[in-house]
Amino acid sequence: MKKWYVLKAVKITLFVAAAILVFGYVVMSLWNWLVPTLFNGPVIGWWQAIGLLVLSKILFGGMRGGRGPWGHRKGWYWRKRMEEKMAAMTPEEREKFRDQCYGHMGWGQWEKKAGAEGSETN
Repeated sequence: MKKWYVLKAVKITLFVAAAILVFGYVVMSLWNWLVPTLFNGPVIGWWQAIGLLVLSKILFGGMRGGRGPWGHRKGWYWRKRMEEKMAAMTPEEREKFRDQCYGHMGWGQWEKKAGAEGSETN
């Protein structure tokens, strides 16, 4: 069982290293193709390209943690707010809200009963 974890860790490490190499090379190539020609800027090396990637992540992606590179957990705030609003509603208000959602938000393609049962169990 432990061999499986070690093998998985090695695979992940190799994948991350390959991704860093590829992304660094792509950034370096694009920079060296565009910036010197368009803006008379300097030609950069691979380490500088990696630095640009890190800097852009800090400036534009923030320093927040998350499950994945695409921020799979970013919607938790809105989900929590909706759950609080639904909890504050009476059963009649919840049913009216669901009816409106099914009618106006395109949720009609799924069974209303299945959607209502799934949200009640959570």
